[in-house]
Amino acid sequence: MTEVWRARERYRGGDAEAGVETLHAFSFGHHYDPDNVRFGALMACNEERLAPGAGFEEHPHRDVELVTWVVEGELTHRDSAGHATAVRAGDVQRLSAGSGVRHVERNDGRVALVFVQMWLEPSLRPGGEPEYEVVRGIADGTPYALERAGAVLHVRRLRDGERSALPDAPRVYVHVVRGEVRLAPAVLGPGDAARISGCRDREVTAEGAAEFLVWEMR
Repeated sequence: MTEVWRARERYRGGDAEAGVETLHAFSFGHHYDPDNVRFGALMACNEERLAPGAGFEEHPHRDVELVTWVVEGELTHRDSAGHATAVRAGDVQRLSAGSGVRHVERNDGRVALVFVQMWLEPSLRPGGEPEYEVVRGIADGTPYALERAGAVLHVRRLRDGERSALPDAPRVYVHVVRGEVRLAPAVLGPGDAARISGCRDREVTAEGAAEFLVWEMR
């Protein structure tokens, strides 16, 4: 079964006056829909846009895997475990909160920062030490395994007409970052997503240059 969720159906959040614009794919904060809480291990897929100087002040997380894909600009990350990093377009950042961690996310640059942040529930026992990792310039098609959540992230970039097979898995989530792709019979544009249960023998075709993220969940 495939469910297509359009960008226009996302819940609008953030604080426009503070330079923070957020679009939520799932129930988040005061946006609660009992029929749209999660998909497999995926609990959040937030599109974030931060104006220069804007950001999220220090706040806590616990027992959640946070994976961030920077689309444009540069994200400044600092956390209570002592990490201080600039995450750039094409980088994958992972923060495993474990038993608890606090962090800051800001746009300290001069241009707008755009990123996608995804939250997944760990499948292992709760707690443990927080972990942090940044993979610089992840190559197209290189899988990024999120072992704590039993999930794998695939980054796909296609040229017009190119095809890409989706993984065969109990659950697959597709999020379009740029351009348009055809996942028959639907065409998905920026911000659109597909939630596929029992994914087998499916493929995506680019209609022009396109970039999209695929979560494979078992």
